[in-house]
Amino acid sequence: MFSLVQLRVFTAAARVGSFTAAAGELHMAQPSVSEFIRRLEDEYGTRLFVRGGRRLVLTEAGEALLPVALKVTATADEADRTLRAVTALEGGTASFGLLRNAKYYRLEELLAQFHARYPSVRLRIVGLNSVEVASAVTDGELEAGLVVLPIDADGLAVTPLSRDEVVYASADPSHVEHPPTIEEIGARQLVLYDAHYGWRDPTRRQLLERASLAGVHLDAVVDVEQVESALALAAAGIGDTFLSRAVAESGACPPELRFAPFAEPLYDTIALVQREGAVLSPATAELVRLALRMLQRPA
Repeated sequence: MFSLVQLRVFTAAARVGSFTAAAGELHMAQPSVSEFIRRLEDEYGTRLFVRGGRRLVLTEAGEALLPVALKVTATADEADRTLRAVTALEGGTASFGLLRNAKYYRLEELLAQFHARYPSVRLRIVGLNSVEVASAVTDGELEAGLVVLPIDADGLAVTPLSRDEVVYASADPSHVEHPPTIEEIGARQLVLYDAHYGWRDPTRRQLLERASLAGVHLDAVVDVEQVESALALAAAGIGDTFLSRAVAESGACPPELRFAPFAEPLYDTIALVQREGAVLSPATAELVRLALRMLQRPA
């Protein structure tokens, strides 16, 4: 079986017409070029060149091999360019999942920065609740993602990155004049968001665990999908809600709302997840690097 090197030597010799010139072009010793061709000819029991003249002439076998050899070496060169482009971040795709409320953590700024640096890299960014991001990474649909803990982490490598305090919000000043206890929260009307995921949502899940330990029942009088909707309804006095401090301090909250920490402080822990043992593509690894730097930088 011939090797790629033998085909490169053969095509070079056919193009320039001598083993000496081919050796110079390939930065090889002339005897090495001659030996590559001799072994190829011996392997198939046929001559590829007519020697003896001022210029090498292809035999019938050489003429038959040349177009195939050119095609093989061209394909190999294309494969080399493709891999180099990907590893040099001049191509490829970064697939990444973003946590809920990503915009409040300036992660849209992250995507703009990445695209400005690497315009040839395709971005596939899925913005879902942490439950779905973790599932997509586990299933191989995404290479990595940012989530809020806790999540079901079977098969995942989880790297906690930062914490964001969760605060209680109400339009009733008496509800936030002191940090509310889980018993006080259970006695109030609540407006909650992430309706699709419900109590599987990581922040709700933490609160539900506390309520269960205290024997308190939690329920929502209104369950909506977006945090902005919950804030508007809470501002209208329909019920209280809770949200991360990043959202509370973003300027997006209605002025009618007042905030207080929980009596037992509650935090969203933001973490990076990827499959255990998986190696990230260069594009996704670079996106992760920029994401970590952004999350660790003060707002």
